[in-house]
Amino acid sequence: MKLFPESAPHQLEFDKIKSLLAAHCRSEFARQRAEDLRIHTQKKFIEPQLQQTNEYKLLFQNHLYFPDDAVLNLSKELKLLGIESSVLSGEQFLQIKKLANAIQQIFRWFSADRKVAYPFLAMIIEETFFEKTISILIDEILDEYGIVKDSASEKLASIRMSLYKKRAELKRVFDRTVSRLKKLGYLADIEESFMNGRKVLAVVAEQKRMIKGILHGESDSRRTSFIEPEETTHLNNDIFSLENEERREVYVILQQLTTKMRAYHSLLTIYHGIVGEYDFVRAKAMLALDYNGNLPALHDKSIIKLSNAVHPLLFIYNERLKKSTIPVNLSLDEKNRILVISGPNAGGKTVTLKTVGLLQMMLQSGLLVSCNHDSEFGIFKQLMIHIGDTQSLEFELSTYSSHLINMKHFMENANGKTLFFIDELGSGSDPNLGGAFAEVIMEELAKKHSFGLVTTHYLNLKVMANKVNGIINGAMAFDEKNLKPLYKLIVGKPGSSYTFSIAERIGLPKQLINKARQLVDESHFSLDKLLNSTEQDQQLIQAEKKQLDKLLKENEKLQKEMQAVIHKEKHQQQIELLKEQNQINESKYTYLREMDRKLKSILAEWKKTEDKSKVIRTMQALLFKQPEKHILQKKQKKIDTRYIETNEPVKLGDKVIMTANRQVGIVIDLRGKKAIVQVGAVPITVGIPDLAVVKDKPEVSA
Repeated sequence: MKLFPESAPHQLEFDKIKSLLAAHCRSEFARQRAEDLRIHTQKKFIEPQLQQTNEYKLLFQNHLYFPDDAVLNLSKELKLLGIESSVLSGEQFLQIKKLANAIQQIFRWFSADRKVAYPFLAMIIEETFFEKTISILIDEILDEYGIVKDSASEKLASIRMSLYKKRAELKRVFDRTVSRLKKLGYLADIEESFMNGRKVLAVVAEQKRMIKGILHGESDSRRTSFIEPEETTHLNNDIFSLENEERREVYVILQQLTTKMRAYHSLLTIYHGIVGEYDFVRAKAMLALDYNGNLPALHDKSIIKLSNAVHPLLFIYNERLKKSTIPVNLSLDEKNRILVISGPNAGGKTVTLKTVGLLQMMLQSGLLVSCNHDSEFGIFKQLMIHIGDTQSLEFELSTYSSHLINMKHFMENANGKTLFFIDELGSGSDPNLGGAFAEVIMEELAKKHSFGLVTTHYLNLKVMANKVNGIINGAMAFDEKNLKPLYKLIVGKPGSSYTFSIAERIGLPKQLINKARQLVDESHFSLDKLLNSTEQDQQLIQAEKKQLDKLLKENEKLQKEMQAVIHKEKHQQQIELLKEQNQINESKYTYLREMDRKLKSILAEWKKTEDKSKVIRTMQALLFKQPEKHILQKKQKKIDTRYIETNEPVKLGDKVIMTANRQVGIVIDLRGKKAIVQVGAVPITVGIPDLAVVKDKPEVSA
């Protein structure tokens, strides 16, 4: 992205975001990526980086493990490996093995399911492969501490075996010498020590001439002399020679291993980049969690739609103080490209401007942004900014001259892929003349189809905003009653500067304020007063709308609760009906069980008796008796205990009994010769002749 001026990242505080990002990086590779963070202008570069950061953020939020524990800074080792005739140490090879193991864990983590779930994180390794030979080659030569194994070569094994024997022999001879001289009282309290890599005796200084050997030194007090006894000199020489041979053989082995490993130099460099890249993505995800960053929709066109956007640095600062941050909501598209923001000083105009600019730079550099998921961002090719006093002492330019030079650059270079920010357009000059030039500049930028935010106090810019295609008004809300800025952007209307209100707030004498009012052009004052009044009315409407929304939500809640009660009542009625039906089914089951018992009894009687005619008569009496009659008789018996039948005609609201099935209900409707009877929760249509009116039996007193 082309930036104007060069200090734009500093003015928009993008450099502070980079510093916070670098602080989350653990490896030098990732820190360098953070310092060199590029602002891209192509969707194919921006989208994968955003998606990778978002996927890693999801890992954090879902408490899932990703194998990026290894923090490796192997730039020097890999550079050395690429040089012919270089030799890496055992410790350096261990670091390379850690790199290979880290890559192996990453490849194992990406199962088929995880590649589907995290496709953009998987993209980082899709162009490479895991080479297990690297670890195998190192394991063949080095142990877990980076020491060359005895088995690395036959010669090394032979040298170390000889060393083992010589050291064992040296220990025996030396211990024998120490025992002999100790008895003679020649040795100091410590008895033995090491000097120049050789085992020596600690001899009392007065007795040093009594011992044959090589003097290696004396203590600081000169009371102790360190002598290598004559009996061990040849053994120490042999050991020294063998140790030199061992070092040479180890060097040869490491040289051979380095040569073999050099074939994998390019692959190891890729591995190092992969581990560093995952560390960088992790850092971006952690930074996003700091300011509640999210993934918005990305379009390959010019558009900005912010939903609950906040300045990330301000959000982090307020979070530490346990304060809330007021969000920004705005939308710029092909129809409404330039937003003119007016309102009082210290009301949040510049913060709004910086929020939009910083989020755009962050997004195009692959960082998640502090706004809602439903926000939308386009991609811009260049970003221009003019904020604050740009007076140049070097070129002897006034504030306004410098301002015009910047505006000249804006108008000459702006296009449909330009995003610009101008703070206090036209300031630094006569209000009338500066305002006129500001109008011309705005119209020119609108013709170029560029996108941008402009802050101003000029009334003429507020008036022209809704007249020129592509330019809209916006205002920072102000509480005139309490004389406090609300730091909230309202798009669609201009705002008052509240000049006199603020003067009253800071305590200027009223006579001075009134005198100033008289000096202001009446039309100018009337318009500002109208804007002031309109804004307060708007705030009142918003408050009433908020209250209305609250009441509507409460109404919806009550409606849902009522529906739940009705549903519960219907459900209860259905349960009662089912209970009644179950009672009927239970009676049928009892009847059938009794019938089964009687039939078995008849069958047994048939087998025993000779008079078959009697058994047949019993069977006929049993089989041709209707089950329904049995049930109806049972019901009738129950009804007789509770109700008395009358001969009254059927009327609406009467309690009636159905002669067909002996069910009792209430008449809820009459339709000619038919009546609708409510039985439990079920309405049943029955002919009036099939009904009999009943009344409850009076309770019999004791």
